[in-house]
Amino acid sequence: MAAIQEYKCPCCGGAIAFDSAAQKMKCPFCDTEFEMKTLESYDSELRGEQADDMRWETAAGEEWKEGEEEGLRSYVCKSCGGEIACDENTAATSCPFCGNPVVMIGQLSGTLKPDYVIPFKLDKNAAKAALKKYYEGKRLLPKVFKEESHIDEVKGMYVPFWLFDADADADMGYKATRVRIWSDSRYDYTETSFYAVMRGGAIGFERVPVDGSTKMPDNLMESIEPFDFSEAVDFQTAYLAGFLADKYDVDAKQSVERANERIRKSVEDAFGATVKGYATVMKESGSVRLHGGKVKYALFPVWLLTTTWNGQNYLFAMNGQSGKMVGNLPLDKAAYRKWLFGLTGIASAVLFAASYLLWLL
Repeated sequence: MAAIQEYKCPCCGGAIAFDSAAQKMKCPFCDTEFEMKTLESYDSELRGEQADDMRWETAAGEEWKEGEEEGLRSYVCKSCGGEIACDENTAATSCPFCGNPVVMIGQLSGTLKPDYVIPFKLDKNAAKAALKKYYEGKRLLPKVFKEESHIDEVKGMYVPFWLFDADADADMGYKATRVRIWSDSRYDYTETSFYAVMRGGAIGFERVPVDGSTKMPDNLMESIEPFDFSEAVDFQTAYLAGFLADKYDVDAKQSVERANERIRKSVEDAFGATVKGYATVMKESGSVRLHGGKVKYALFPVWLLTTTWNGQNYLFAMNGQSGKMVGNLPLDKAAYRKWLFGLTGIASAVLFAASYLLWLL
């Protein structure tokens, strides 16, 4: 049995059929007419999309050489399970994730040696000052929070990141419209034109970061980006002196999905930004093919500030290179209700004024 070819209307998505009177393809839903050759070309573009092929060479980092890790210690927090590495001079500390007191228990083992490290540029005092500044201007922050929270729990930590390099080939299809409005002495007119817009090309990506720690919230780590990789150096254990280093528990292969997601979104944003001059633009199709993927392992500097208030822990993070601070803050519910009622009152006043003006007219 022969297969039946069904065409979709590029304007509204409805099924279209041949109109014998017009000798054209016509959509019964929006009455748009199309030449057959135009539809065949449009359909072949959509059907010719290539499937995504995202493969990575995930060999990153290298094994420690004999004697290199002798000066490193590690511990596992019995409260939250976080595993931390530091230099041999750190005997006791507190967990940067939950604040639980811990003691170093043994040699670092079972992990790869980082390829690169970005050294800390900002110290502990800068982190404290940044947190106080972060509080400023937060009108819905409880006033007592600033006084009762403990910002002395500040830890400098090197966070493990997998850095992904790749080249991306992409083809994108968009449905766009342009609207023309005019009037005469009797009527107002609106003409909407529909366009099938295609984009294709290649983009190269270098060092797309994905943190390798489940204890670090992904949104927190992405929010303190970017890190300036031009200041990265080859890893040496000496850079860990006086700081902690989070031991990765998500390897490079497990991080591929997030890397693909970040790269795909960047490609879609870059291509979408080139579709200009239209009233509306909607992505209709697209494929991204990655090749030449490579991964490196690096440690990035982060100051972690754990604050406790009303029995709840609040985690803040500061980029140890740029000083960018992010974190969640408690909400003063009474102040929020007052703000919401005030906003509602303003909206009601504007609506009343507009209604009264129309009544006068």
